[in-house]
Amino acid sequence: MTALYVLLGLLVLLGVAFVVSANRFVSQRHLVQESWRQIDVELRRRHDLVPNLVETVRSYAAHEQRALDAVLRARADAVSTGPEDGHLEHKAQVEGQLTGSLRGLLAVAEGYPDLKAAGPYQQLMASLAETEDRLAAARRFYNGNVRALNTRVESFPSSVVAGLKHERKADWFEIDALERLDLQAAPQVRFDAPGRAALVH
Repeated sequence: MTALYVLLGLLVLLGVAFVVSANRFVSQRHLVQESWRQIDVELRRRHDLVPNLVETVRSYAAHEQRALDAVLRARADAVSTGPEDGHLEHKAQVEGQLTGSLRGLLAVAEGYPDLKAAGPYQQLMASLAETEDRLAAARRFYNGNVRALNTRVESFPSSVVAGLKHERKADWFEIDALERLDLQAAPQVRFDAPGRAALVH
């Protein structure tokens, strides 16, 4: 009889452990989804800034049509691409292409001092820099939650619960480091005379 009670007690403990682990998976999955929404907000904000930036550059450099069209095409692809079925590899790819085309547009803008000094351009660049910073923070938060979930999916004994619940690993969202838009270029230092330095922006 004692053995029966021990067995029932073990079954109850296993059942409780299963429920607790399963509920934790639910909580982590919701946290991953919520942290993706933060990325999505910043991506939409960036998408909304792009047409204004293109039009501002066009007003000073209308003949740079190739760079302008490349940005608009990349933006259209990024806007129309969502995280289908939780697979973010394609989404990261099109966002990387948008970043690359934006870098090309900013390189064009470097050749127009009047454009760089214009108030609307400076305001757009400040908004874009803020958006890029917030996007980077949101991406780090999302990937941290993905790491925690994926570790539990692969680790024993939670992997047993994951298998029974058909829990799968979440996708990372990582834009290639070469395709990150760096709007905070470090100033260059030029030495005009021994011991005296001047900043060159």
